[in-house]
Amino acid sequence: MTIQERALDGHRRLAAVIEDLTDEQVSQPSALPGWTRGHVLAHLANGTAALAGQAEHEGTKVEVYPGGRPARDAAIEADAGRSAAEHRAAIAAAVARLAEAWGNVRDWDAPVFYRDGTLTGTAYAVWREVEIHLRDLDLGPVTWSPEFCEHAVDFLSARVPEGVRLTLRAPERQWTIGEGEDVTLTGSLTDLTAWLAGREPAGPITGEAPELKPWP
Repeated sequence: MTIQERALDGHRRLAAVIEDLTDEQVSQPSALPGWTRGHVLAHLANGTAALAGQAEHEGTKVEVYPGGRPARDAAIEADAGRSAAEHRAAIAAAVARLAEAWGNVRDWDAPVFYRDGTLTGTAYAVWREVEIHLRDLDLGPVTWSPEFCEHAVDFLSARVPEGVRLTLRAPERQWTIGEGEDVTLTGSLTDLTAWLAGREPAGPITGEAPELKPWP
């Protein structure tokens, strides 16, 4: 699979998970402090549409969210109270817009405003967002693929604090990040990745976990 296919596949799985979501479930807390499931769904819809905009303006750097972070946050708050059906429709429309925009891309190395990166970087961002926030919805167990864990750990390795040589040890994979005092954490692939992403692991992780730096 290409990164674009992985991102769109993640959205197909999200659509299946929320297909029967009720209005009551939308208003309930998500796994993210201070956010309901409605906040997570609004963020997914708005973020997907925003990253579609980066592809639609290929060759021209445009702001991801007109008005910046304050406008982004205000839109999430405004849209969080949508009904379940409205959330499903908003996400479906954003994904359709994204797929169309991606289908028209001529150069995936084209520079974009998002993280001062490239269009390929926005595809990885869509993948991260849908996979991680699917878990944040707290609608059942989520096990991430080895490929996603590989990408997420690489992306989030910047969170490991200075002076720590961190080893993440899962049955099928091991990473060592940084230099300094040896710290080893052992758990499942998904749980170790979730911890590095700042999420509560579903299963046990052994070892003394260091305090992580902010998201990169």
